Amino acid sequence: MGNGIDLAGLRPYQPGDDVRYIDWNVTARMDEPWVRDYHEDRDLTAWFLLDISPSVDFGTVESERVKRTVLIDFVATMARLLTRRGNRVGAVLYGGSADRTIPVGGGRRQVLRLVNDLLADEPLDRAPMTDIGPMLAAAGAGIKRRSLVFVVSDFISEPGWEKPLSLLTRRHEVMAVRLTDPRETELPDAGPLVLQDAETGEQLYVDTGDQGFRERFRAAAQRREEGIGTAFRRAGVDALPLSTDDDLVRAIVRMAQLRRRRR
Repeated sequence: MGNGIDLAGLRPYQPGDDVRYIDWNVTARMDEPWVRDYHEDRDLTAWFLLDISPSVDFGTVESERVKRTVLIDFVATMARLLTRRGNRVGAVLYGGSADRTIPVGGGRRQVLRLVNDLLADEPLDRAPMTDIGPMLAAAGAGIKRRSLVFVVSDFISEPGWEKPLSLLTRRHEVMAVRLTDPRETELPDAGPLVLQDAETGEQLYVDTGDQGFRERFRAAAQRREEGIGTAFRRAGVDALPLSTDDDLVRAIVRMAQLRRRRR
């Protein structure tokens, strides 16, 4: 074609094609949309972008699990499912005692490395307010090959992360896994309590027996939920909620169903 572009695996866009598979570099040079054929689970590379900031160490007594435990269980299960089919997985750990990248690899040894590194990460007593935007932007710039990307976070972050998340979806298939706990949206009547911000360490004395306070807490939580939902919609990403009281297997089935519908 005389333009120096390798069009192997590419074809012109057709109505009904998934816009996530548009190759934007080729589209810009050809002056018309081109899409890259993507064969699921054929030499697939998957990345886990993991928010391990202090807020993931929150969990309630009833569930006896914290969000960090749910994160580790999810990574271990999904990494094993993927590597058993010959695919490779890697991870970016963000917000813990040391941000780092685990390069992609395959097999049982790679799964064990991911889990061991997560277990070895020392939770921080306090840290600046989490901002997952730089993690998403760095992943967008650093992951060259089209991949399946799991963003695992509670998305309790400085605002503005929806833009780098949206940019990430232009080149990769992205699944957002949102870690939650029931007590983040509704407090029980447990009398006077001292609440501590997991990231700043700031403490606040509250009376959960005060119905007005519980209603204000619920309203604030609702506003936060609406804001996060709006950000996901702007980014064009569906989020899978994964609570500390969820059954992991059922959650993964829901994720598979969600991915199938989007494809």
